[in-house]
Amino acid sequence: MASRSAKPAKSTKRPAGKKVSAATKKKALTKRYAAKERAAAPQMDGKPKLYASLVVQLMSLLKGEHDFIANAANMSALLFNSLPNVNWAGFYFLHGDELVLGPFQGNPACVRIPMGTGVCGVAAQQCETIIVPNVHEFPGHIACDVASNSEIVVPLFDGERLLGVLDLDSPAIGRFDDQDAEGLNELVTVFVAHEEGLGL
Repeated sequence: MASRSAKPAKSTKRPAGKKVSAATKKKALTKRYAAKERAAAPQMDGKPKLYASLVVQLMSLLKGEHDFIANAANMSALLFNSLPNVNWAGFYFLHGDELVLGPFQGNPACVRIPMGTGVCGVAAQQCETIIVPNVHEFPGHIACDVASNSEIVVPLFDGERLLGVLDLDSPAIGRFDDQDAEGLNELVTVFVAHEEGLGL
């Protein structure tokens, strides 16, 4: 998609004493990411190349580091700052019968998600990657950031044991596709393989 010049942003300032509706607030938050989406548009056509580069960068970040939380935090930051039009990137780790928030980048998020609840809970329960083009059409979607409109969740495995999930959100409808799923699964494989080598 060719890059386009950003239109002048409309003011979101409101008169004193008037309450801003949830719809207005969501529209304003979504606009915040519009310029980033347009600027990064040329990269969207080269996703395999982008993910190959991220694998190399991730391996460099993991090399020699033995702390699981530190490595998960760096991977979250790498994805959040490298992938265009993403407003949340992070981990949920399995504890008992629920997913518990791990390192992430983005707005504060739900801390605990029961298995089978929301996109993360369903992906963990089904042990498969889930791409949701429009989160508002997903039954039981958990809205942590009102600007999020699409989502992808990738499970993490140690052999056959579920460790948790990697979760990415975007303010754009239909942001994620099979190329993202393939690239993120490869990154997750690199991450888990490193942790397995450290005796996860």
